[in-house]
Parts: sequence; structure tokens; C-alpha cells
Amino acid sequence: MITLCGIPLSNYYNKVKLALMEKGIPFTEEYVKTHSHDEAVLSCSPLGKVPFIKTPQGALCESQVILDYLEAAYPGTPRLIPAEPYAAAKVHELITYVELHLELVARELYAEAFFGGKVSDGTKQRVARVLPDNIAAFKRLAKFGPYLAGDSFTMADCAAWVSLPLVAQATKIVLGEDLLQAGGVEWKPYAKMIGERPHAVKVAADRKVDQERLLGAARAG
Repeated sequence: MITLCGIPLSNYYNKVKLALMEKGIPFTEEYVKTHSHDEAVLSCSPLGKVPFIKTPQGALCESQVILDYLEAAYPGTPRLIPAEPYAAAKVHELITYVELHLELVARELYAEAFFGGKVSDGTKQRVARVLPDNIAAFKRLAKFGPYLAGDSFTMADCAAWVSLPLVAQATKIVLGEDLLQAGGVEWKPYAKMIGERPHAVKVAADRKVDQERLLGAARAG
């Protein structure tokens, strides 16, 4: 049995959770805060990052490593990546663009957008300069036909569904404009479509519960 470790607020945790559910792989969940210094956590995820999984063979960290493992270790489950090598590479290409060129850049705004902090004007200017070009590049690759890589649901959709709304929301809140929408990426209908999948409904509901729990704790404190 696989144990998924992390927090339901994490987009990368939810990327893995959605993939597990879509593939029908049994798993349990263990709440682990990010950047823990607990030796039990560091032995599984040396940077203390979430998510990570525990398997009968040992632990694995980094969300894409986990998804690739699941695809190889559970061949009898629904595929989340094409069997043909070039098509599979195109899915990985999309994931790289979503996570490295969009989400990681926008993540610099999250402290101010979502957590009550502040980011410097220099950071805002850098994101506002870099992200539009990255979005234009992503738009050239993304098919939205209706799924990110074409006519089939893939692990690229697990990555995009949890991250594209964050990019849009963070830029709207901090920079005053949804840069995805401004760049011609119609992410809202796509996110709605994926969000109506039964497993995505469950992931979103669990995320909302955790968000409300944290808000309640913040008010109480």
C-alpha cells in the first residue's frame, strides 16, 4: 500500500493525489507539513519538501518522479501517458512548461497573493517581465483539445489543473492582471472541465477542508 505524505493545500500533493485516484491505485494519506526538520521526514524527502510517498520498497520524493514511478509500477491501471515515445515526451514537455516556466515563476508572488506577506517591487517587476513570454511559449505547445496534450487525459492535466489557477490568481492579486488570460490562455473552461471529474471533485473538496481548518486556526490564534 502506498502512503501519500504532505498537505492537501499543496498543488504538487494534489497533482500526485489526482494521479493516484485516476489510476485507481489504493493509497492512504499522512499529513506532513512542508520543510519539516524531523529525521523521519528527511529520510524520505531530504529537503523536507512535500509530497513524498512511502512504498513497500522505500520512499520517493518529487512529484514528477512519483508520477513516473506510478506509471511504471502499475501497468494494469489506466495510463496517464501515451505508450508511443514521442507522444509521451510531448506530455513531459507540457509538464515542464507548466511547472518550471509558469508555476515556479509565479510562485515568487505567492507570499503576498495567498499568505498575507509582501514581495519586493523588484520581484514583481521580474515576474511581470518574464511570465508573459513564458505564457506565450506555453500557448504554442498546449492543445486544450480538450485536454492539455490532446484528446486524452494525461499526467499533464494532473499538473496543469492544480497549477494554472494559482498562476492566474497570483498574478491577478499581486500584479492586477490575470497574465494567463491576458496571454490568450483560456484556462477557466479547461479548469472547470477537469474539475468536474469525480476524482478532481474529491481533491478540491479535501483541499477546501484543509484551507478552512487553517483559516480557523489562524483566527483562533
